[in-house]
Amino acid sequence: MPNTPQPKIDVPDHVQDAIRTLLEWAGDDPNREGLLDTPARVGRAWKEYCNGYHEDPGVHLSRTFEEVGGYHELVLLKDIPFHSHCEHHMAPIIGKASIAYMPTDRVVGISKLARVLHGYARRLQVQERLTAEVANCIYDHLKPEGVAVVIEAQHGCMTGRGVRTPGVGMVTSKLLGCFLDDQSSRKEVMSLMGY
Repeated sequence: MPNTPQPKIDVPDHVQDAIRTLLEWAGDDPNREGLLDTPARVGRAWKEYCNGYHEDPGVHLSRTFEEVGGYHELVLLKDIPFHSHCEHHMAPIIGKASIAYMPTDRVVGISKLARVLHGYARRLQVQERLTAEVANCIYDHLKPEGVAVVIEAQHGCMTGRGVRTPGVGMVTSKLLGCFLDDQSSRKEVMSLMGY
């Protein structure tokens, strides 16, 4: 079945006016040809960037599987790309996450781990909170022996403005359960993640 385009959402006048004001304040003319439709486009883009506010990422972890053939070892999804925006400057945060958990009696489809990440990333964020939210959500819903989340990202608020230092990556981690309490489990998961 072909992908049918979604209808364009209406962007309220006050949102478009705010974007026109910002364009003007930045030094451009919001009435020039190339910018005429920009306020509506930007409004729709921000609605999409922030659609994580309209979902509960934990819902993706509600369907689990108990028939795992006795598997009780590490489950790791590496290098999941994501895109977010910082809450301080609304600049892009672009990175990748590795998410691991040690199941007890059930597992979840691996795509659900990425969905949890994207549900929280599609909000205005700071990387530290994003890391903790993903880890806590998985820990609370799956009740595993442990959860480990490591996020590595570049921040547009640092690379494109202010100190203007491109190529710098920030790494954050959140370890829960056995990955926090047991040194060998922590070492194993961090090694498999490449850290």
